Amino acid sequence: MDEESRERAVRAAVRNNAEWCDAVCRAHAVPGEFGGEAWTSARRTPPLYPDAVTLTPDASPADVVSRVDTGSPGCSVKDSYARLDLAPLGFDVLFEAQWIHRPADKAVMSPSPYVSWAPLADADALPAWETAWGDGEEGSGLFRAELLSHDTVFLAGTSAAGEIVAGAVVSRGASVVGVSNLFARGDAPGGEESAWTGVLTEVARRWPGLPVVGYESGESLDAAVRAGFTPIGPLRVWLRSD
Repeated sequence: MDEESRERAVRAAVRNNAEWCDAVCRAHAVPGEFGGEAWTSARRTPPLYPDAVTLTPDASPADVVSRVDTGSPGCSVKDSYARLDLAPLGFDVLFEAQWIHRPADKAVMSPSPYVSWAPLADADALPAWETAWGDGEEGSGLFRAELLSHDTVFLAGTSAAGEIVAGAVVSRGASVVGVSNLFARGDAPGGEESAWTGVLTEVARRWPGLPVVGYESGESLDAAVRAGFTPIGPLRVWLRSD
């Protein structure tokens, strides 16, 4: 991938992720706003979701922070290009990760025969999916029925016993399919690498011809690379010190 292609891929991944964050917030009646340099929410967003996502490498700390609520605990910013220094404004780095990209024409290995993959049929299945995503901890209703649509699908990998052991959210953007919230329980055959195979098979079936993007870190990034992804650029999430 040349530099121009990489930059386009990063922009597409950033936009797709910001749109997913916006969808989650709107499902909780917390509408965000897309500006030229960042997506922001003036109200505190749901748990695990940022109050701002930068959309360009030129976003400034002042522009981003002036549009979010820094006066109450939990304010966070997704620095999509790892360019901001928010430490002087009372933020600490929560984690760092890499945007990832997988071309549409790359072959997908056959998924594990021990896990069956399918989209959730309706909102009634969301609580069980969220509990599996939370590694057995009962969900709090983070993922709501409003998120289920033609372009956003919750995929579930189910064992022979009928239990959800793996899953992911896939959302179609203008030119890419984004994958987020991918998980594999400890008893899932093949772990995250196998989960990626199942998810990619479903994405290729539903949206053939579109590249796949997302972001990962640590061992999850290693699993994504083994599944055919390429790291294309850094990101950083900042959390305001309480």
